[in-house]
Amino acid sequence: MTRVQTVATYALLSPLGLFEGLIGTFQYSRGPAPLVSVLFAALLFATCLATSWGTRSIGGALAPALGWVVATFVLSLPTPGGSVVIANTSAGKWYLYGGTLSAAAAVSAAFVLWVSYQRSR
Repeated sequence: MTRVQTVATYALLSPLGLFEGLIGTFQYSRGPAPLVSVLFAALLFATCLATSWGTRSIGGALAPALGWVVATFVLSLPTPGGSVVIANTSAGKWYLYGGTLSAAAAVSAAFVLWVSYQRSR
């Protein structure tokens, strides 16, 4: 893959994570309280692993994970008026902490898979 293709690939993967974080931030409390939050975390994990597999690199998992973290944590900050988008509820905690752990676990799994792939070559 050329350098231009690599940059374009990662430039598209970060907004994918950003988009998942944006949608999840406003939809995490739908349905049964923590269930939807856990599903969003599982979706993030699957996205990071799939993009890592597709690019055959750790950066493939890191790009959407960082996009998700940026979107979610920027939107979780309180406004000057004191309102927040992600409430301090069980669903909000599962979404924030579960998503963060899912992103970290996916990047770690991508690292392990990449190392084992490099050793087998």
